[in-house]
Amino acid sequence: MTTPDYRIGCDVGGSFTDFILFDAATGALETLKVATTPAAPEQGIMQGLSQLAARHPDLAAHLNTFIHGTTLVINAILERKGAKTALLTTEGFRDIIETRREIRYDIYDIRQTYPSPIVPRNLRRPVPERMGHDGQIVAPLDTAKVRAALMELANEGVESVAVCLINAYANPAHEREIAKIAQDLPLTLSLSLSADILPEVREFERFSTTALNAYVKPKVDRYLGALEENLRGDGFAVPVYLMQSGGGIVTAATARAAPVRLAESGPVGGVLAARDLALAAGYHDAIAFDMGGTTAKTCLIRKGEMPVTRAYEVDRVHRFKRGSGTPLAVPTVDLIEIGAGGGSIAHIDGLGRLCVGPESAVADPGPACFGRGGALPTVTDANLLLGYLDPAEFAAGGIRLDRAAAEAAVAALAVPLGLSVLGTAAAMIEVVNENMSQAARIYAAENGGDLTRSTMVAFGGGGG
Repeated sequence: MTTPDYRIGCDVGGSFTDFILFDAATGALETLKVATTPAAPEQGIMQGLSQLAARHPDLAAHLNTFIHGTTLVINAILERKGAKTALLTTEGFRDIIETRREIRYDIYDIRQTYPSPIVPRNLRRPVPERMGHDGQIVAPLDTAKVRAALMELANEGVESVAVCLINAYANPAHEREIAKIAQDLPLTLSLSLSADILPEVREFERFSTTALNAYVKPKVDRYLGALEENLRGDGFAVPVYLMQSGGGIVTAATARAAPVRLAESGPVGGVLAARDLALAAGYHDAIAFDMGGTTAKTCLIRKGEMPVTRAYEVDRVHRFKRGSGTPLAVPTVDLIEIGAGGGSIAHIDGLGRLCVGPESAVADPGPACFGRGGALPTVTDANLLLGYLDPAEFAAGGIRLDRAAAEAAVAALAVPLGLSVLGTAAAMIEVVNENMSQAARIYAAENGGDLTRSTMVAFGGGGG
Protein backbone atom coordinates (compact mmCIF):
# COMPACT_ATOMS: atom_id res chain seq x y z
CA MET A 1 0.00 0.00 0.00
CA THR A 2 1.33 3.45 -0.94
CA THR A 3 2.17 5.73 1.99
CA PRO A 4 0.29 9.04 1.63
CA ASP A 5 2.30 12.22 1.07
CA TYR A 6 -0.21 14.95 1.92
CA ARG A 7 0.35 18.61 1.09
CA ILE A 8 -2.11 21.38 1.95
CA GLY A 9 -2.50 24.87 0.54
CA CYS A 10 -4.72 27.18 2.58
CA ASP A 11 -5.93 30.68 1.72
CA VAL A 12 -7.75 32.87 4.24
CA GLY A 13 -9.88 35.45 2.46
CA GLY A 14 -12.24 38.09 3.74
CA SER A 15 -15.26 35.80 3.37
CA PHE A 16 -14.02 32.22 3.00
CA THR A 17 -11.06 30.06 3.93
CA ASP A 18 -10.16 27.68 1.13
CA PHE A 19 -8.14 24.47 1.17
CA ILE A 20 -6.59 22.23 -1.44
CA LEU A 21 -5.33 18.83 -0.32
CA PHE A 22 -2.87 17.08 -2.62
CA ASP A 23 -1.58 13.56 -2.14
CA ALA A 24 1.75 13.51 -3.98
CA ALA A 25 1.87 9.72 -3.71
CA THR A 26 -1.29 9.21 -5.78
CA GLY A 27 -1.84 12.57 -7.46
CA ALA A 28 -5.30 12.89 -5.86
CA LEU A 29 -6.68 16.41 -5.31
CA GLU A 30 -9.41 17.55 -2.96
CA THR A 31 -10.80 21.01 -2.19
CA LEU A 32 -12.74 22.45 0.74
CA LYS A 33 -14.31 25.81 1.55
CA VAL A 34 -15.31 27.00 5.03
CA ALA A 35 -16.41 30.39 6.31
CA THR A 36 -13.63 32.70 7.51
CA THR A 37 -13.71 33.59 11.20
CA PRO A 38 -12.61 37.28 11.08
CA ALA A 39 -12.05 37.74 14.83
CA ALA A 40 -9.71 34.72 14.97
CA PRO A 41 -8.76 33.47 11.47
CA GLU A 42 -6.92 30.45 12.88
CA GLN A 43 -10.27 29.01 14.03
CA GLY A 44 -11.51 28.80 10.44
CA ILE A 45 -8.27 27.05 9.44
CA MET A 46 -8.59 24.52 12.24
CA GLN A 47 -12.25 23.92 11.35
CA GLY A 48 -11.26 23.12 7.77
CA LEU A 49 -8.39 20.87 8.84
CA SER A 50 -10.76 19.04 11.18
CA GLN A 51 -13.13 18.34 8.26
CA LEU A 52 -10.25 17.12 6.10
CA ALA A 53 -8.94 14.94 8.92
CA ALA A 54 -12.40 13.37 9.28
CA ARG A 55 -12.13 12.26 5.65
CA HIS A 56 -8.48 11.24 5.98
CA PRO A 57 -7.76 9.85 9.48
CA ASP A 58 -4.04 9.59 8.66
CA LEU A 59 -3.77 13.28 7.71
CA ALA A 60 -1.85 14.48 10.77
CA ALA A 61 0.69 11.66 10.53
CA HIS A 62 1.37 12.12 6.81
CA LEU A 63 0.96 15.88 6.29
CA ASN A 64 4.37 16.98 5.04
CA THR A 65 3.70 20.48 3.68
CA PHE A 66 1.39 23.28 4.84
CA ILE A 67 1.53 26.53 2.83
CA HIS A 68 -0.68 29.41 3.83
CA GLY A 69 -1.73 32.60 2.05
CA THR A 70 -3.59 35.32 3.90
CA THR A 71 -5.19 38.72 3.39
CA LEU A 72 -4.84 39.53 7.11
CA VAL A 73 -2.04 42.08 6.57
CA ILE A 74 -3.55 44.05 3.71
CA ASN A 75 -6.99 44.06 5.33
CA ALA A 76 -5.55 45.36 8.63
CA ILE A 77 -3.85 48.20 6.72
CA LEU A 78 -6.83 49.11 4.54
CA GLU A 79 -9.34 48.90 7.39
CA ARG A 80 -6.95 50.59 9.85
CA LYS A 81 -7.32 47.78 12.34
CA GLY A 82 -3.67 47.35 13.33
CA ALA A 83 -1.90 48.00 16.62
CA LYS A 84 -1.46 51.38 18.30
CA THR A 85 1.90 52.26 16.80
CA ALA A 86 4.60 54.84 17.59
CA LEU A 87 7.69 56.04 15.75
CA LEU A 88 11.15 56.68 17.18
CA THR A 89 13.33 58.74 14.86
CA THR A 90 16.24 61.14 14.68
CA GLU A 91 15.60 64.70 15.89
CA GLY A 92 14.42 66.85 13.01
CA PHE A 93 12.86 63.99 11.03
CA ARG A 94 9.64 63.47 12.97
CA ASP A 95 7.39 64.42 10.04
CA ILE A 96 9.01 62.43 7.22
CA ILE A 97 6.03 60.07 6.95
CA GLU A 98 3.66 63.05 6.65
CA THR A 99 5.63 65.42 4.40
CA ARG A 100 6.27 62.41 2.16
CA ARG A 101 8.22 63.20 -1.04
CA GLU A 102 6.76 66.70 -1.40
CA ILE A 103 5.63 65.66 -4.89
CA ARG A 104 2.06 66.24 -6.06
CA TYR A 105 0.43 63.22 -7.66
CA ASP A 106 -1.92 65.56 -9.55
CA ILE A 107 -0.42 68.96 -10.33
CA TYR A 108 -3.84 70.41 -11.26
CA ASP A 109 -5.69 69.40 -8.08
CA ILE A 110 -5.28 72.09 -5.42
CA ARG A 111 -7.37 70.11 -2.92
CA GLN A 112 -5.60 66.76 -3.22
CA THR A 113 -5.35 64.63 -0.13
CA TYR A 114 -3.16 61.74 1.01
CA PRO A 115 -3.78 58.77 3.30
CA SER A 116 -3.50 59.65 6.96
CA PRO A 117 -0.07 58.63 8.31
CA ILE A 118 -0.17 55.23 9.98
CA VAL A 119 1.45 56.86 13.04
CA PRO A 120 -0.19 60.09 14.32
CA ARG A 121 2.12 62.99 15.12
CA ASN A 122 1.64 62.77 18.89
CA LEU A 123 3.14 59.26 18.80
CA ARG A 124 6.24 60.22 16.80
CA ARG A 125 9.13 60.77 19.21
CA PRO A 126 12.46 62.29 18.11
CA VAL A 127 15.64 61.29 19.95
CA PRO A 128 19.08 62.94 19.79
CA GLU A 129 21.49 60.98 17.56
CA ARG A 130 22.96 61.25 14.08
CA MET A 131 24.54 58.76 11.73
CA GLY A 132 26.35 60.01 8.65
CA HIS A 133 25.61 58.85 5.12
CA ASP A 134 28.90 56.95 5.20
CA GLY A 135 27.97 55.07 8.37
CA GLN A 136 30.17 57.20 10.64
CA ILE A 137 28.65 58.36 13.95
CA VAL A 138 28.15 62.12 13.85
CA ALA A 139 26.34 62.37 17.20
CA PRO A 140 25.97 59.57 19.78
CA LEU A 141 22.59 58.15 20.74
CA ASP A 142 21.07 59.72 23.86
CA THR A 143 20.16 56.50 25.66
CA ALA A 144 18.47 58.30 28.55
CA LYS A 145 16.07 60.02 26.13
CA VAL A 146 15.38 56.67 24.45
CA ARG A 147 14.48 55.02 27.77
CA ALA A 148 12.21 57.90 28.72
CA ALA A 149 10.48 57.87 25.32
CA LEU A 150 9.87 54.12 25.41
CA MET A 151 8.48 54.23 28.95
CA GLU A 152 6.24 57.16 28.04
CA LEU A 153 4.91 55.41 24.93
CA ALA A 154 4.20 52.21 26.86
CA ASN A 155 2.25 54.23 29.44
CA GLU A 156 0.16 55.68 26.60
CA GLY A 157 -0.92 52.19 25.53
CA VAL A 158 1.37 51.83 22.52
CA GLU A 159 1.79 48.19 21.43
CA SER A 160 4.35 48.55 18.67
CA VAL A 161 7.20 50.91 17.79
CA ALA A 162 8.84 51.59 14.42
CA VAL A 163 12.47 52.60 14.89
CA CYS A 164 13.55 54.68 11.89
CA LEU A 165 16.80 56.58 12.25
CA ILE A 166 18.40 58.61 9.48
CA ASN A 167 21.06 56.67 7.53
CA ALA A 168 20.46 53.51 9.57
CA TYR A 169 20.83 51.56 6.32
CA ALA A 170 24.53 52.60 6.30
CA ASN A 171 25.10 51.69 9.96
CA PRO A 172 22.37 50.10 12.11
CA ALA A 173 24.30 50.44 15.39
CA HIS A 174 21.98 53.03 16.96
CA GLU A 175 18.82 51.14 16.00
CA ARG A 176 20.31 47.96 17.45
CA GLU A 177 21.14 49.88 20.63
CA ILE A 178 17.52 51.04 20.92
CA ALA A 179 16.35 47.43 20.54
CA LYS A 180 18.73 46.38 23.36
CA ILE A 181 17.43 49.17 25.60
CA ALA A 182 13.82 48.12 24.96
CA GLN A 183 14.70 44.50 25.71
CA ASP A 184 16.21 45.44 29.06
CA LEU A 185 13.20 47.51 30.12
CA PRO A 186 10.16 45.90 31.83
CA LEU A 187 8.01 46.54 28.74
CA THR A 188 6.11 44.40 26.24
CA LEU A 189 6.61 46.68 23.25
CA SER A 190 7.02 45.11 19.82
CA LEU A 191 9.85 46.77 17.86
CA SER A 192 10.45 46.98 14.10
CA LEU A 193 13.85 48.28 13.03
CA SER A 194 14.17 49.93 9.62
CA ALA A 195 17.64 48.38 9.33
CA ASP A 196 15.96 44.96 9.39
CA ILE A 197 12.81 45.70 7.39
CA LEU A 198 14.23 47.85 4.57
CA PRO A 199 17.97 48.67 4.87
CA GLU A 200 17.96 50.98 1.85
CA VAL A 201 18.40 54.66 1.01
CA ARG A 202 15.25 56.87 0.62
CA GLU A 203 13.98 57.67 4.07
CA PHE A 204 10.28 58.11 3.22
CA GLU A 205 9.95 54.64 1.72
CA ARG A 206 12.03 53.14 4.54
CA PHE A 207 10.04 54.94 7.26
CA SER A 208 6.68 54.11 5.64
CA THR A 209 7.43 50.42 5.13
CA THR A 210 8.80 50.01 8.65
CA ALA A 211 5.81 51.81 10.16
CA LEU A 212 3.43 49.51 8.25
CA ASN A 213 5.38 46.51 9.54
CA ALA A 214 5.10 47.74 13.12
CA TYR A 215 1.39 48.44 12.63
CA VAL A 216 0.50 44.86 11.67
CA LYS A 217 3.20 42.99 13.58
CA PRO A 218 1.37 42.36 16.90
CA LYS A 219 -1.77 41.13 15.11
CA VAL A 220 0.14 38.77 12.80
CA ASP A 221 2.35 37.58 15.66
CA ARG A 222 -0.68 36.65 17.78
CA TYR A 223 -2.43 35.03 14.83
CA LEU A 224 0.48 32.87 13.68
CA GLY A 225 1.38 32.00 17.27
CA ALA A 226 -2.17 30.81 17.91
CA LEU A 227 -2.21 28.89 14.61
CA GLU A 228 1.02 27.03 15.38
CA GLU A 229 -0.19 26.25 18.90
CA ASN A 230 -3.53 24.91 17.61
CA LEU A 231 -1.78 22.80 14.98
CA ARG A 232 0.49 21.22 17.59
CA GLY A 233 -2.50 20.66 19.88
CA ASP A 234 -4.29 18.73 17.13
CA GLY A 235 -1.25 16.59 16.38
CA PHE A 236 0.04 18.43 13.30
CA ALA A 237 3.82 18.63 13.55
CA VAL A 238 4.27 20.12 10.08
CA PRO A 239 6.00 23.55 9.86
CA VAL A 240 3.90 26.47 8.63
CA TYR A 241 5.06 28.32 5.52
CA LEU A 242 3.52 31.54 4.23
CA MET A 243 3.32 33.01 0.75
CA GLN A 244 5.24 36.26 0.32
CA SER A 245 3.89 39.21 -1.66
CA GLY A 246 6.47 38.73 -4.39
CA GLY A 247 6.17 34.95 -4.64
CA GLY A 248 8.08 32.28 -2.75
CA ILE A 249 7.50 31.21 0.82
CA VAL A 250 8.88 32.03 4.27
CA THR A 251 8.68 30.30 7.63
CA ALA A 252 6.16 31.44 10.20
CA ALA A 253 9.02 32.78 12.36
CA THR A 254 10.23 35.02 9.52
CA ALA A 255 6.67 36.12 8.76
CA ARG A 256 6.09 37.07 12.40
CA ALA A 257 9.19 39.30 12.35
CA ALA A 258 8.51 40.94 8.97
CA PRO A 259 4.75 40.60 8.26
CA VAL A 260 4.80 43.56 5.87
CA ARG A 261 6.14 41.10 3.27
CA LEU A 262 2.77 39.31 3.39
CA ALA A 263 0.67 42.25 2.19
CA GLU A 264 -0.36 40.50 -1.04
CA SER A 265 0.17 36.98 0.30
CA GLY A 266 -3.39 35.99 -0.60
CA PRO A 267 -3.56 36.88 -4.33
CA VAL A 268 0.02 35.94 -5.27
CA GLY A 269 -0.60 32.18 -5.10
CA GLY A 270 -3.47 32.53 -7.54
CA VAL A 271 -1.41 34.70 -9.89
CA LEU A 272 1.39 32.10 -9.90
CA ALA A 273 -1.14 29.36 -10.67
CA ALA A 274 -2.75 31.48 -13.41
CA ARG A 275 0.65 32.01 -15.03
CA ASP A 276 1.46 28.29 -14.98
CA LEU A 277 -1.98 27.33 -16.30
CA ALA A 278 -1.71 29.84 -19.14
CA LEU A 279 1.77 28.60 -20.07
CA ALA A 280 0.60 24.98 -19.99
CA ALA A 281 -2.16 25.93 -22.43
CA GLY A 282 0.33 27.70 -24.70
CA TYR A 283 -0.50 31.30 -23.74
CA HIS A 284 2.40 33.57 -22.75
CA ASP A 285 0.28 36.71 -22.27
CA ALA A 286 -2.53 36.44 -19.72
CA ILE A 287 -4.66 38.54 -17.46
CA ALA A 288 -5.09 36.89 -14.05
CA PHE A 289 -8.46 37.83 -12.56
CA ASP A 290 -9.42 37.02 -8.99
CA MET A 291 -12.85 37.90 -7.63
CA GLY A 292 -13.20 36.92 -4.01
CA GLY A 293 -15.75 37.76 -1.37
CA THR A 294 -14.38 41.22 -0.56
CA THR A 295 -12.06 42.38 -3.36
CA ALA A 296 -11.20 41.79 -6.99
CA LYS A 297 -7.59 41.68 -8.22
CA THR A 298 -6.12 41.84 -11.69
CA CYS A 299 -2.54 41.07 -12.73
CA LEU A 300 -1.04 41.30 -16.20
CA ILE A 301 1.30 38.44 -17.15
CA ARG A 302 3.51 39.11 -20.16
CA LYS A 303 5.87 36.69 -21.88
CA GLY A 304 5.20 34.18 -19.11
CA GLU A 305 6.52 36.49 -16.39
CA MET A 306 4.65 37.62 -13.28
CA PRO A 307 5.41 41.34 -12.70
CA VAL A 308 7.09 42.06 -9.37
CA THR A 309 7.76 45.61 -8.22
CA ARG A 310 9.42 47.37 -5.30
CA ALA A 311 7.39 50.55 -5.90
CA TYR A 312 4.06 49.26 -4.62
CA GLU A 313 1.47 51.42 -2.86
CA VAL A 314 -1.38 50.55 -0.54
CA ASP A 315 -4.32 52.60 0.75
CA ARG A 316 -4.47 54.88 -2.30
CA VAL A 317 -6.74 57.91 -1.98
CA HIS A 318 -7.23 57.80 -5.77
CA ARG A 319 -7.35 54.26 -7.11
CA PHE A 320 -5.65 55.04 -10.42
CA LYS A 321 -3.13 57.71 -9.38
CA ARG A 322 0.37 56.65 -8.41
CA GLY A 323 1.71 58.65 -5.50
CA SER A 324 -1.65 58.92 -3.75
CA GLY A 325 -1.04 55.91 -1.52
CA THR A 326 1.36 54.69 1.16
CA PRO A 327 4.60 53.14 -0.18
CA LEU A 328 5.32 49.51 0.57
CA ALA A 329 8.86 49.08 -0.72
CA VAL A 330 9.24 45.31 -0.54
CA PRO A 331 9.02 42.89 -3.50
CA THR A 332 5.32 42.66 -4.36
CA VAL A 333 3.39 41.26 -7.30
CA ASP A 334 2.26 44.28 -9.32
CA LEU A 335 -1.53 44.03 -9.39
CA ILE A 336 -4.54 46.25 -8.93
CA GLU A 337 -7.07 45.58 -6.21
CA ILE A 338 -10.53 47.12 -5.85
CA GLY A 339 -13.45 46.66 -3.47
CA ALA A 340 -15.56 44.40 -5.67
CA GLY A 341 -16.45 40.89 -4.51
CA GLY A 342 -19.32 38.57 -3.77
CA GLY A 343 -19.95 40.35 -0.50
CA SER A 344 -19.80 43.89 -1.95
CA ILE A 345 -22.85 45.86 -0.82
CA ALA A 346 -25.03 47.76 -3.29
CA HIS A 347 -26.38 51.18 -2.32
CA ILE A 348 -27.74 54.40 -3.81
CA ASP A 349 -25.48 57.44 -3.48
CA GLY A 350 -26.45 61.08 -2.91
CA LEU A 351 -27.01 61.61 -6.63
CA GLY A 352 -29.43 58.69 -6.86
CA ARG A 353 -26.97 56.42 -8.67
CA LEU A 354 -26.65 52.70 -8.04
CA CYS A 355 -23.21 51.90 -6.60
CA VAL A 356 -21.65 48.58 -5.60
CA GLY A 357 -18.85 48.41 -2.99
CA PRO A 358 -16.30 49.01 -1.68
CA GLU A 359 -18.02 48.13 1.61
CA SER A 360 -18.46 44.38 2.04
CA ALA A 361 -20.64 42.12 4.15
CA VAL A 362 -17.51 39.91 4.60
CA ALA A 363 -17.96 36.59 6.41
CA ASP A 364 -19.99 37.90 9.32
CA PRO A 365 -22.88 38.39 8.70
CA GLY A 366 -22.25 37.80 4.99
CA PRO A 367 -24.72 38.28 2.13
CA ALA A 368 -28.43 38.18 2.97
CA CYS A 369 -28.82 34.83 1.19
CA PHE A 370 -26.43 33.15 3.66
CA GLY A 371 -29.13 33.39 6.34
CA ARG A 372 -26.74 34.67 9.00
CA GLY A 373 -28.46 37.95 9.75
CA GLY A 374 -27.27 39.97 6.77
CA ALA A 375 -29.97 42.21 5.31
CA LEU A 376 -28.08 44.39 2.80
CA PRO A 377 -28.07 43.54 -0.92
CA THR A 378 -24.79 42.10 -2.17
CA VAL A 379 -23.36 40.79 -5.44
CA THR A 380 -23.90 37.21 -4.26
CA ASP A 381 -27.59 37.95 -3.65
CA ALA A 382 -27.89 39.35 -7.19
CA ASN A 383 -26.09 36.33 -8.66
CA LEU A 384 -28.50 34.00 -6.87
CA LEU A 385 -31.58 35.86 -8.13
CA LEU A 386 -30.26 35.83 -11.70
CA GLY A 387 -29.73 32.08 -11.60
CA TYR A 388 -25.92 32.11 -11.66
CA LEU A 389 -25.77 30.20 -8.37
CA ASP A 390 -27.51 26.98 -7.39
CA PRO A 391 -28.82 27.37 -3.81
CA ALA A 392 -28.46 23.64 -3.15
CA GLU A 393 -24.97 23.29 -4.64
CA PHE A 394 -23.23 26.41 -3.35
CA ALA A 395 -19.75 25.21 -2.30
CA ALA A 396 -19.52 27.16 0.92
CA GLY A 397 -19.09 24.78 3.80
CA GLY A 398 -22.66 23.52 3.94
CA ILE A 399 -24.36 26.88 3.41
CA ARG A 400 -27.71 26.57 1.64
CA LEU A 401 -28.60 29.84 -0.03
CA ASP A 402 -31.89 31.55 0.87
CA ARG A 403 -33.47 33.00 -2.27
CA ALA A 404 -36.28 34.72 -0.34
CA ALA A 405 -33.78 36.61 1.85
CA ALA A 406 -31.84 37.71 -1.24
CA GLU A 407 -35.03 38.92 -2.90
CA ALA A 408 -36.04 40.93 0.17
CA ALA A 409 -32.61 42.59 0.35
CA VAL A 410 -32.53 43.55 -3.34
CA ALA A 411 -36.18 44.70 -3.25
CA ALA A 412 -35.17 47.48 -0.86
CA LEU A 413 -33.12 48.99 -3.71
CA ALA A 414 -35.64 48.24 -6.46
CA VAL A 415 -38.29 50.68 -5.21
CA PRO A 416 -36.20 53.90 -5.26
CA LEU A 417 -34.62 52.84 -8.58
CA GLY A 418 -38.00 52.18 -10.16
CA LEU A 419 -36.89 48.74 -11.34
CA SER A 420 -38.09 45.20 -10.80
CA VAL A 421 -36.17 43.01 -8.36
CA LEU A 422 -34.56 41.07 -11.23
CA GLY A 423 -33.85 44.31 -13.08
CA THR A 424 -32.10 45.68 -9.98
CA ALA A 425 -30.07 42.49 -9.61
CA ALA A 426 -29.00 42.73 -13.27
CA ALA A 427 -28.05 46.40 -12.77
CA MET A 428 -25.94 45.48 -9.72
CA ILE A 429 -24.00 42.91 -11.74
CA GLU A 430 -23.55 45.36 -14.62
CA VAL A 431 -22.16 48.02 -12.25
CA VAL A 432 -19.72 45.72 -10.46
CA ASN A 433 -18.55 44.23 -13.77
CA GLU A 434 -17.89 47.70 -15.17
CA ASN A 435 -16.01 48.69 -11.99
CA MET A 436 -13.71 45.70 -12.43
CA SER A 437 -13.25 46.01 -16.20
CA GLN A 438 -12.48 49.73 -15.91
CA ALA A 439 -9.83 48.97 -13.31
CA ALA A 440 -8.33 46.29 -15.56
CA ARG A 441 -8.23 48.60 -18.60
CA ILE A 442 -6.52 51.45 -16.75
CA TYR A 443 -4.10 49.10 -15.00
CA ALA A 444 -3.13 47.50 -18.33
CA ALA A 445 -2.66 50.89 -19.97
CA GLU A 446 -0.47 52.12 -17.07
CA ASN A 447 1.72 49.05 -17.43
CA GLY A 448 2.00 49.12 -21.22
CA GLY A 449 -0.03 45.95 -21.64
CA ASP A 450 -2.42 44.90 -24.36
CA LEU A 451 -5.60 43.24 -23.14
CA THR A 452 -6.53 42.17 -26.68
CA ARG A 453 -3.52 39.82 -26.71
CA SER A 454 -4.11 38.47 -23.20
CA THR A 455 -6.06 35.37 -22.26
CA MET A 456 -8.10 35.75 -19.06
CA VAL A 457 -7.53 33.17 -16.33
CA ALA A 458 -10.25 33.55 -13.68
CA PHE A 459 -9.97 32.28 -10.13
CA GLY A 460 -11.24 33.13 -6.66
CA GLY A 461 -14.70 32.37 -5.33
CA GLY A 462 -16.46 34.66 -7.81
CA GLY A 463 -13.90 34.71 -10.61
CA GLY A 464 -15.25 31.76 -12.56
